[in-house]
Amino acid sequence: MWESKIDIYNVFELRCKPTCFFGVGAINKIEKILEDLRKKGITKLIVVTDEKAYKITGAWDVIEPALKEKGIEWVLYDKVIPNPTVEQVDEAAKLGKQSGAAAVLGIGGGSPIDTAKSVAILLEYTDKTAAELYELKFTPEKAKPVIAINTTHGTGTEVDRFAVASILEKGYKPAIAYDCIYPAYAIDDPALMKTLPPNQTRFTSIDAVNHVTEAATTLAASPYTVLLAKETVRLVSRYLPQALAHPEDLEARYFLLYASAIAGICFDNGLLHFTHALEHPLSALKPDLPHGLGLAMLLPAVVKHIYPTVPEVLADIYEPIVPDLKGVPGEAEKAAAGIERWLYNMGVAGKLLDVGFKEDDVPRLVKLAMTTPSLDLLLSLAPIKATEGVIEAIYKDSLKPLC
Repeated sequence: MWESKIDIYNVFELRCKPTCFFGVGAINKIEKILEDLRKKGITKLIVVTDEKAYKITGAWDVIEPALKEKGIEWVLYDKVIPNPTVEQVDEAAKLGKQSGAAAVLGIGGGSPIDTAKSVAILLEYTDKTAAELYELKFTPEKAKPVIAINTTHGTGTEVDRFAVASILEKGYKPAIAYDCIYPAYAIDDPALMKTLPPNQTRFTSIDAVNHVTEAATTLAASPYTVLLAKETVRLVSRYLPQALAHPEDLEARYFLLYASAIAGICFDNGLLHFTHALEHPLSALKPDLPHGLGLAMLLPAVVKHIYPTVPEVLADIYEPIVPDLKGVPGEAEKAAAGIERWLYNMGVAGKLLDVGFKEDDVPRLVKLAMTTPSLDLLLSLAPIKATEGVIEAIYKDSLKPLC
């Protein structure tokens, strides 16, 4: 395969909306980024991360000395949890305001970087709260600069304009998407991902597969999103087993990270629909549920229901996983079962019943999917009409295995 010809130590600029430094050793580009901030008069920032990622990955070993060398002051917020809440965003924003932070440095996966993006908005809109932001009560047009140091290969948030936070008291997990929160700079360094636990390796890569499954089949899909989707699925199917077997294999991490980044660009262009709209209520009600696991439990059922409308696209992009599809409507259940078997082979065998959801929970999940702020936009882009009946059927089909 051509991938063996790539020099994974050649750090290149992946030019999307942000400038993303990509490759083994990319973390060292933090010096250039900090120099650019100083040239713009930025000498104070807030670091937003979780309690472990910034240290375990080795990122902080490079970033802290660079901050000191460049004379940039910082305050540290390291309380971000998986599925972050609006209260955490407010807490971090308050710390940033008190310190006079003029930029936000996010270190971690989707949760810390999404929180960093949200904080960047609230540092400009000092009279607003995170709940107001995520209930879409105002439309931000500006934010402080965001620097995204990515430590997982799944969300693609380092190269897109999306962020997510939960409003637990209402059971909401909305998403926002504003041009002002594109990171000014991003770093994608595969060496930071060698310590990812097996489940995070699985779940983040499956997140990327879901991104492209949806972005290639929305009403906003284009040849570009289909192209990126095909390559994402090919790379994940090839390199996820390798990364699970050999966690420190930098080539495997490199191409899973590249798949994640182009998947982020893919859904930044084509947007999302059912899987993400229906997963958000799951992890809003059960905050300990990993986002990627929720997506994995829903994906086969989503494919089953949308396949008859977009069989040619799904057969093409899933060829590495389900190679004998012909792209005809009548093979929807075959396609869904093939994807489910692949997920099982990757070590993801759980369904909604296994994580505590019951059939009695379906009506509430359906209501949340249809009423959570922002999810109506995703549902409106689905290739089939997102009726209450269709949403209910997808949840019920996801309670237990299809095959």
